Amino acid sequence: MRFVSWNVNGIRAVLKKNFLEVFDAFDADIFAIQETKCQVGQVELDLPGYHQYWSAAEKKGYSGTAVFTREEPMRVLHGLGNEYLDTEGRIVACEFPQFWFVNVYTPNSQNELARIDHRMEWDDAFRDFCKGLEAGILPSGEVSEPKPVVMCGDFNVAHQEIDLKNPGPNRGASGFSDEERGKFTDLLDAGFTDTFRLLHPDETGRYSWWSYRFRARSTNAGWRIDYFLVSDALRDAVVAASIYDDVEGSDHCPVGLDVEIG
Repeated sequence: MRFVSWNVNGIRAVLKKNFLEVFDAFDADIFAIQETKCQVGQVELDLPGYHQYWSAAEKKGYSGTAVFTREEPMRVLHGLGNEYLDTEGRIVACEFPQFWFVNVYTPNSQNELARIDHRMEWDDAFRDFCKGLEAGILPSGEVSEPKPVVMCGDFNVAHQEIDLKNPGPNRGASGFSDEERGKFTDLLDAGFTDTFRLLHPDETGRYSWWSYRFRARSTNAGWRIDYFLVSDALRDAVVAASIYDDVEGSDHCPVGLDVEIG
């Protein structure tokens, strides 16, 4: 199966650029997007052969996620099951017979870590949510069949120094604070694999986000903050993990995962 994830930084904006061409070119089984910046029903996408599932923030023009999938899911969840954390449309989780697919847009801790406490609460709740899906325990308390998780999205953290161009000046800043990096380590330690680092452990200069300022993209002064993670049970099934940094249209580029699920 081929999975693709892309923070589009506004679906209406990227639709005026190249979204449909990029979508068609990938021919993915599941295509996930983050930062849609729209309400449910505000955008009509014609994607023949795909089911569409959208989550929106209560605040208009903010956050938002969507999943487009060829196979119809058995069920779809639009939040973590936490009323406080589920107002920003940051989750679409789809259950399939053999796995859960989770699309996430992790909250940004903002300048000077102004929202770091919210971010820490989110990271803990998200990790518990994904482990619950693995175990077959849904936020509602319903019981499902235990099955592995494929998760993707903009996690808003560069995990290691290799994951951003300038780690020194950015140490402690939003997206590269000890707190955020530690929570990402906790997520991996809970039984999930960073698929890109699994296949490309030492590859440098591979980033998925570049600031619009300072000609960052042209100089490749970027950050790798968009990921595909899989339950450790699926790590041997990973065939390819890709960063499509030649695809423009957003300040993020798409990332991909090819995995044998049979």
